[in-house]
Amino acid sequence: MTRIILASLLTLSLAGIPSLVGCERELAHEKKVEQTPSGTNVKEKKTVENPDGSITKTETKDKVSNP
Repeated sequence: MTRIILASLLTLSLAGIPSLVGCERELAHEKKVEQTPSGTNVKEKKTVENPDGSITKTETKDKVSNP
């Protein structure tokens, strides 16, 4: 009897973890790569929806110099 109760409690506790943590959903993603004589420029824009319903926009710019 105790095995059944422990197994059901363990199953219920593991089933609730994904609903508490949640995950973000990607709404848009854009990546632009430009090669110039002085180096390579990478621009990346990303829009995600967080589990709480808020929307986050991030923009990154990287420059890699040619050797």
